[in-house]
Amino acid sequence: MKTVSAMAAAAALMLGACSQGDGQAGEDAGAANSDIENVRLYTFDCGRIQMNDLSLFTQGDEYDGRTNDASVMCFLIRHPDGDLLWDAGLPVAVNEAGEEGVTSGPFGLAMPKTIEGQLAEIGLTVEDIDYFTPSHSHFDHIGDANRFAGATLLIDEDERAHMFREEARADEQSFPLYNALEDAETIEFDGDYDVFGDGSVKILAMPGHTPGHTSLLLQLENEGPVLLSGDLYHLEESREKRLVPKFNTSVEDTLDSMDRFEEIAEETGARVIIQHVMADYEALPRLPGYLD
Repeated sequence: MKTVSAMAAAAALMLGACSQGDGQAGEDAGAANSDIENVRLYTFDCGRIQMNDLSLFTQGDEYDGRTNDASVMCFLIRHPDGDLLWDAGLPVAVNEAGEEGVTSGPFGLAMPKTIEGQLAEIGLTVEDIDYFTPSHSHFDHIGDANRFAGATLLIDEDERAHMFREEARADEQSFPLYNALEDAETIEFDGDYDVFGDGSVKILAMPGHTPGHTSLLLQLENEGPVLLSGDLYHLEESREKRLVPKFNTSVEDTLDSMDRFEEIAEETGARVIIQHVMADYEALPRLPGYLD
């Protein structure tokens, strides 16, 4: 394993809910994006999920007997100092299954497009990605992350431990799709992480869904602040009612993270994008368009 601690990489180690460091990751990018003047946010279609048993997404009975059609969003953040991929969506095997998709437990999965194809729409390839950071390690966010093992992995230290715990290694279906990340160049952090050191791209610690779950705060020149939820919420109703899925690792941590997320959203006036809400996906620019 080639792991670079945040301190050793001269990157910030974020301690506490509000502390921010110097986040130097961008200075290590292989090549600066000389043609990028302002941060750009590109939205990728990384799949669809038919949630056939929505009751899994609350501790109570609010969703009993209900289903939901969910989007799966991934995002490319282009910064003058490098390109960051946030989340990787569903595994490519879902795309290869064709229009009918696949069934996985309580979920129907479909993936009409690949990340490679969408990168090509804006003149890029997988090799152009400098940084990869999954909001967390569930199958619909980490996808076939081995494709991005050539990028620097930015990951909460608790999430990294969760990804490579013995139980995860024993999953013969999912673990081989991201196991190469264990040997990827890695920056681990504890708390928030300012990716490029200028406040424009901040990974926010929002544990509870998984031990090291994160959200992302962007400062865009024209759009203003944007918050990407990860899986802190799955539906708009989940946000309104503070509903915690049955499979979250900590109810208490999730509720604390919801409090923090909403405080940040209110303080910054950020546009909130819930990554599994179809209406939020449809309101974003289609490629090659972007927010900036």
